[in-house]
Amino acid sequence: MGDDDTREYGSRAEARRAARSGGGGGRAAGRRRAAGAGAGAGAAAANGRKRLVDYPRHDRYGWKRWVPSWKQVTGICLTGLLFLLGGSAVAYALVEEPNPNEAAVQQNNVYYWKGGSRMVAAGSDTNRQRVGLDKMPMHLQNAVIAAENDTFRTDRGISVKGMARAVVNMATGGETQGGSTITQQYVKNMFLTQDQTIKRKFQELFISLKLGDREDKDKVLEGYLNTSWFGRNANGIQAAAQAYYYKNAEDLNASESAFLAALLKGEGTLNPDYGPKQEKAARERWAWILDRQVEVGLMDASERAKYTADKFPMPKPQKPATGLDGQKGYMVNLANSFVKSELGITDKQLGMGGYQIYTTFEKEKVDALDKVVKRVLKKNLDPKNRPEDQHIQVGGASVVPGDGAIAAIYGGENYFKHFTNNADYTGVQVGSTYKPFVLAAALDKGVLDPNGPGPDEQPDDMRTPVSLKSIYNGDNKIKLYEYDHKTYWQNEDGEQWLQPNDGNQSYGPVDLREAMRLSINTPFIQLGMDVGLKEVKNAAVAAGLRDDKSMASLTPTFSLGTSAPSAIRLANAYGTFAKSGEKVEPYSVLKVEYNGEVKYKHETKKERAFPADVADTVTDALRTVVEEGTGSVAKEANLGRPAAGKTGTTDDNKSAWFAGYTPQLSTTVGMWRVDSTAKTQEFLSMNGVAGLDSIHGASFPAEIWTEYMKIALKGKPVMQFPVPQPIGDVVYGPGQSPEPEPEPSETESESPTPEPSASPTKKPGKDPKPSPSTGETCGIFGCVDSGGTTTGGTTDGGTTDGTTTGGTTTDGGTTDGTTTDGSTTTGGNGNGNGNGGLFSGGGG
Repeated sequence: MGDDDTREYGSRAEARRAARSGGGGGRAAGRRRAAGAGAGAGAAAANGRKRLVDYPRHDRYGWKRWVPSWKQVTGICLTGLLFLLGGSAVAYALVEEPNPNEAAVQQNNVYYWKGGSRMVAAGSDTNRQRVGLDKMPMHLQNAVIAAENDTFRTDRGISVKGMARAVVNMATGGETQGGSTITQQYVKNMFLTQDQTIKRKFQELFISLKLGDREDKDKVLEGYLNTSWFGRNANGIQAAAQAYYYKNAEDLNASESAFLAALLKGEGTLNPDYGPKQEKAARERWAWILDRQVEVGLMDASERAKYTADKFPMPKPQKPATGLDGQKGYMVNLANSFVKSELGITDKQLGMGGYQIYTTFEKEKVDALDKVVKRVLKKNLDPKNRPEDQHIQVGGASVVPGDGAIAAIYGGENYFKHFTNNADYTGVQVGSTYKPFVLAAALDKGVLDPNGPGPDEQPDDMRTPVSLKSIYNGDNKIKLYEYDHKTYWQNEDGEQWLQPNDGNQSYGPVDLREAMRLSINTPFIQLGMDVGLKEVKNAAVAAGLRDDKSMASLTPTFSLGTSAPSAIRLANAYGTFAKSGEKVEPYSVLKVEYNGEVKYKHETKKERAFPADVADTVTDALRTVVEEGTGSVAKEANLGRPAAGKTGTTDDNKSAWFAGYTPQLSTTVGMWRVDSTAKTQEFLSMNGVAGLDSIHGASFPAEIWTEYMKIALKGKPVMQFPVPQPIGDVVYGPGQSPEPEPEPSETESESPTPEPSASPTKKPGKDPKPSPSTGETCGIFGCVDSGGTTTGGTTDGGTTDGTTTGGTTTDGGTTDGTTTDGSTTTGGNGNGNGNGGLFSGGGG
């Protein structure tokens, strides 16, 4: 055979090519192909050509080469599982509990009336009030566990089956499902967003595992029930209990608990508020939850039998979202100022919520004051047909003597219509309601020795305490003496002034009781000079008024009420007289809790402002005012019990007040005009209001006071005031001594420059020129415009340590309002006014 005949083909491909080319016969070719194939395979095996990963498979042909073997499939699965487990272990180790969403921890603050009933929840857009698990009854916990996750107490915090179903549905575009444990739902509420994505589901898985291992189950359940949505704008079980049943979570029964647990599945489809279809679904879900509790061993069948279908706990009607309307906004602001001051927290911290604030406000008294004010104004005012009746404002407050608790306030028509709290600092001067402090200073410290050194240098033992029988000149437009009774008071330009009385009436010599009864200006402006204006101010501060900017100018008319204490402060200061000279600070909050933990509890601190006989003598004089004088609207025959009080009206009839008290309650009511919408804020005259020539404290303020106090004290025992012991000496004002003093020479009295004075003290500051007046309150400076008011920016009853810095008055709590002499400075809530110029105080 030739070389070609004996050649062996190394592969099947070569054999095929040879066959096509015609080399050799058929049988020979076949033999060569077979021999070549065997040799090729053997050579491959001999040379170790089999691959480590036999894929595509070497011993399969066609499509079968691409089908992996069972060994390969098993290996792939095991490898994937190892990677999954390893990755999960790493992810579990690395994941940390994230910070809670701000929305999840934000709550409302809840404010309570005195007595503990709920007043309002406010402070954030989220209606939530966190409560501890101890405030969630066991039947509520059982209902939720039975409905949402019956293995909650024993599982690791996740449901693999539920998670897988949710992931598949999301991946395929199907309906999203929860399938989550209570722990997973808590994680979603507390830490994650509410979007339905695969990424979020895996985050939920790992955080839930970590939380399930670390966190106590009770804490998880508590967190879940405090962060869940129940509808009716209620976040958390406490808000839900209030929204649906008007009660706290701890007071829910088992049937009500089952209904609220039903809402967790989907408030939109199970809330009877939405219609019959939803009510039917709610009834079915409620019954199922009760049955389910029996099924999983969380309720006895006998207990379940009590809740038949006809006893479905239909929710109470949904309350309108009243929020801070009416007087509530004013009260909440007062309480907030107090809380921030006492706890040392910021607006932002308070705004995050979680505080339970128990106030001093008594609902019955607040409602009564609000109704009486509105009834009196509606009866007498006609703003549509009488322009003078427009822009009338009223402020009022009641304080408990000897305690300081603010029982009621009237801040204005409605918090959403008039934001300035009229019970708080407004810059409204109080007129003759200031005269009792002049009397208190005279009774306590006494008048200066006319022959002694000046007020700052004269020792106390040279002073002479006065009695109510002391005599002063009550004539109209008398000249004002210095304390020495020899020189007339003059301003820096050597100008002298005449002090008018109400209606320009003259009364001749009068004792101090009579001067108080008729609210005669001239005796008290001279008495203030005789005592010393610093002592008058000290007496007012000792009684409880703030030493604010309105007390900075100690000109003679200071004694007639040029300062502007708030209604709260004035009521509390009068309460010092009611309590025989015992002073307390006004306050608006009894107790503060934060998420159930007590953070503050009020303790009343008392101090002696005046000797008891001094305070009781002031009360005795103010009893005369009520029984026989300008305040007779409030006399015992009308009120039904003894009361003491004082009227007050200011320059140009721009404000009118009545402040009075019984042993149990001290109340002030003020009335003024100011257009809060005007570009320039200023007090307006009340002449012509209600068709009257002028408004006095004896009119609407006293009427409101009397009608309100009748309601506020209804059912309270009638208490008598202490009978004061005689104190002081009978002293005589200038020209009123048993041996009349000579009148100063005309040269002296008419001198355009100041004459030498026996008093080395600095003269009071210059005052504006007078203008003619016929009113009781024009004062020695004439009818001087006040220049405006200061409204907003300070809070009474908020702190115990108010200060004055520059032009900003701090009356406890807030410091937003400022005053600028003679001009308007808007501060606080934007309703501020300047406090320039001087009122002359007033009479009745």
